[in-house]
Amino acid sequence: MRGRGRRTAWRWREGRLGRRAVFGAGAVRTVVLSGLCALLVLPTVGTATAPAAAAEDGRSYAFAPGARDVAGASDPATAERLDPGRIYRSSLPRNGRLYYRLDLTAADTAYVPVTAVPPANATVSATDGIRVSVQDAHGTPCGYAAARFGAGLSPRPVTALGLREAGKTLCQGKGPYYVLVQRLDAEGSGTSGPAQRWGLEIAPATEPRPARAGATSAPQTWDSATPEPLGGTPRDASGGTGFASARPLGQGVWRTGLVPGETRFYKVPVDWGRQLNASAELDGASGHGYVGGALNLSLYNPVRGYVEDAALGYTGIRKPAVLAPPPPVDYANRYAAPAGVTSVRFAGDYYLVLHLSEQLTGLYGRGPFGVTLRVRVAGRAHAGPQYAGRPVPGDAFTLTGPDRAAALTGSTGGTGSTGGGGGSGMKLVAIGGIGSGTVLLLVLAVWTVTARRVQTRVNAQKPTA
Repeated sequence: MRGRGRRTAWRWREGRLGRRAVFGAGAVRTVVLSGLCALLVLPTVGTATAPAAAAEDGRSYAFAPGARDVAGASDPATAERLDPGRIYRSSLPRNGRLYYRLDLTAADTAYVPVTAVPPANATVSATDGIRVSVQDAHGTPCGYAAARFGAGLSPRPVTALGLREAGKTLCQGKGPYYVLVQRLDAEGSGTSGPAQRWGLEIAPATEPRPARAGATSAPQTWDSATPEPLGGTPRDASGGTGFASARPLGQGVWRTGLVPGETRFYKVPVDWGRQLNASAELDGASGHGYVGGALNLSLYNPVRGYVEDAALGYTGIRKPAVLAPPPPVDYANRYAAPAGVTSVRFAGDYYLVLHLSEQLTGLYGRGPFGVTLRVRVAGRAHAGPQYAGRPVPGDAFTLTGPDRAAALTGSTGGTGSTGGGGGSGMKLVAIGGIGSGTVLLLVLAVWTVTARRVQTRVNAQKPTA
């Protein structure tokens, strides 16, 4: 009986408190080790950063977890309010025009990025897309941008940025402003007629004025030569399936696999004064024929504003899509005219978005196709401007010490944060990398102590001869 008692994981015991289970040392070891195994297979980033109803593949866009539903209005008078710092989810019908309201101060510059997500089975033309504008209460346009699917003829998330800049001639003063989102449809495109809707993700942000006036003209020169491709052994890096789940990357050579129709998101922390260069190389494949826009590499700034993109025509031969080097990050870049300069106006997470065209399937099969992403962050970091107020969200346009270290060392991790900047995904990865070994030691220590205590208690409860 004594030997059997030692091997019994648990047994029922009668007493004044009723029938209850008494666990032995073996059961404690089993429970603790099971928990330890579960801990070791958890992602390094907390569950709060994982996308709600996570996408099963890169053809499905992962909307930000906790995104608030908002219905666009057909008239400004009935438009629902958007609060900067929150992320919203909406939808846009074919040939639709939807309004949303912003209440702004006179001093803040407002950014309203809108990401349109067509169904994966949609048929699109090169000129299909969305147009986003911000208007004042009198209907005067403050700024607008459009985003289109392009030569790849492949449905994918596209993002356009509405803008109200403080200090300009138009659209000044405190009061209500209106965001207008319009769907651009070429004649005959679409699959389900007017009933087919595109999902929308809207992430408004505001930037205060600087505390002290600085330069009011953009830097005239910078190193615009494309650098030599970064060498080294690629490291695996499967991207996120939305802005909120973008995978943090530092400088280095990264590798992933894509099937036609997939889109992957990455984010690179770029400090004031530093310059980002990136390229994406599509592996060769057996097949024959030409696919325009087979691989698209797009760059967006910390408020998801378009910087530039590169589209790759493909004939089955290994070939890169290379972004033109933007200027170093500088507050004064906003006074330039080209989008590739004026959008590189603040520090924070810059997003790289890869899309592999659905058109590859007919000529080269379903893949997956290997893609090599080369990321270089050059230049010397310096302090940014002191703002007179607080950006919303609060971590926008800044990098912490761990963010800077991650950018320099090329460290990486899992999915990122849901916010608009600041590299909090990198901070979580750093915490996970440092903490996993410590947690392992603590769990082992607790297991040992608990097992000994329970074994002692079990021995004390055994009947003596």
